[in-house]
Amino acid sequence: MIQLSFRNRIALNYILITGLLILVVFSAIYSTVKFTVYKRLDQNLMIEIEDHLKEIKVENNVVILMDAEEWEEREHNSVDVNPVFVQFLDVNKKIIEKSPNLKNEVLIFQEDVAYFKTFDAKLSSDKVRQIQVPLHIKSKQIGYLIIAMPLTDSANVLHNLFETLLIAFPVILVILFLIARFFAGRSIKPINAITNISGMITRDNLKTRIPLPKQRDELYTLSETINSLLNRIQDAVEREKQFTSDASHELRTPLTVIKGTLEVLIRKPRDNKEYEKKINYCINEVDHLNMLVDQLLMLARFENQRQNILHESVYLNAVILDIITLNSAKINSRNINMKFDASEDFYINSDNYLVATILRNIISNAVKYTNEGGEVTVSLSKNQNKIRCKISDNGIGIAKKDLEAVFNPFFRSDSTVHPEIKGTGLGLSIVKRFTELLDIKFQIESEINIGTTVILEFNEEKK
Repeated sequence: MIQLSFRNRIALNYILITGLLILVVFSAIYSTVKFTVYKRLDQNLMIEIEDHLKEIKVENNVVILMDAEEWEEREHNSVDVNPVFVQFLDVNKKIIEKSPNLKNEVLIFQEDVAYFKTFDAKLSSDKVRQIQVPLHIKSKQIGYLIIAMPLTDSANVLHNLFETLLIAFPVILVILFLIARFFAGRSIKPINAITNISGMITRDNLKTRIPLPKQRDELYTLSETINSLLNRIQDAVEREKQFTSDASHELRTPLTVIKGTLEVLIRKPRDNKEYEKKINYCINEVDHLNMLVDQLLMLARFENQRQNILHESVYLNAVILDIITLNSAKINSRNINMKFDASEDFYINSDNYLVATILRNIISNAVKYTNEGGEVTVSLSKNQNKIRCKISDNGIGIAKKDLEAVFNPFFRSDSTVHPEIKGTGLGLSIVKRFTELLDIKFQIESEINIGTTVILEFNEEKK
């Protein structure tokens, strides 16, 4: 199959539709002219019938069909200008009289045609429009009257009109195709420009943008949409580069610390306590590195991949109690007052692992950033068919300017102010991604030196 260019396809589609419209118009013109011609002939035939029926009379018990003067009129004698052919038949359909212009020809009575109905017939080799009616005198039928008019001139007009329309149709289509192709070519020039500029945009050249047309039409919307898409792609690529850079840095830092510590140890002999101290320090850094790798793998595994979600019944009370138990050492060592309030058992249908990860990160952060002797509260409640989990602390809080940034990987608010608090900066980023995957409503509020409150809203499990 021949592949047409976009410009030719536009022109072809335009021509197909236009061709159909022209065909309808031409057909209407031809039908209208034909109807008008035949209607005029039929009207003339009816007038002739009425005139001739009025001239039938009886004189001295003799039926007179036509006056001699009438037969001598030009229309009954000549055949050159719209002649009228007249023929009288008796009841047996034998010719009684006929107009002189018929000469040796006769009009054929059509048995299957109704009276006073016009129809096409043949007179010798010429077409005529004919009508036939019965003749009555004093309610007695005395014969038939046939009147005809030639169709030659009308047929020639209709034939010439048909040929003209037939020739004009393809000529008009060709001309319209060329015109449509020309204007289609001009119309898609901006699209070609968009294509050329888009082809110039690469991963290393994402700052190029498509110029917006002056007119705010569909091409303006297309250009604006592509530019908006390029902005999002550029942001995503820059975030990816930043993420890769930060991940490399975060992974390299503990490795560098471990390497440096081990190099110091092998420079000279040391006592067992110093070896033990340095080895424990390296073990802590390895644990930190393992946690960082686990979190990075977790982000990669569940990055917008809903097919990895395993839906099951999740008992929220038990999940929260398990997380509190896991953090009990930190809670007790820092003398934090941990409260858990749940008036009943709460179940949701979701991924148990992801839900536990979300709650573990939030509760761990609450414990981590709460001052010694502070308080952390976890509560579960129900509002209609929603289950609400609220985690509050009275810790160091987050600056309002950082509330959006805390969801970015490796970002830690005021990390230099609190160097004693260790972390990777991935916890809330993981929470944000997982709550979006599970369609969990997530809300965070915080104030410096007052504390942080996180609210999670789950859909209750249908029983």
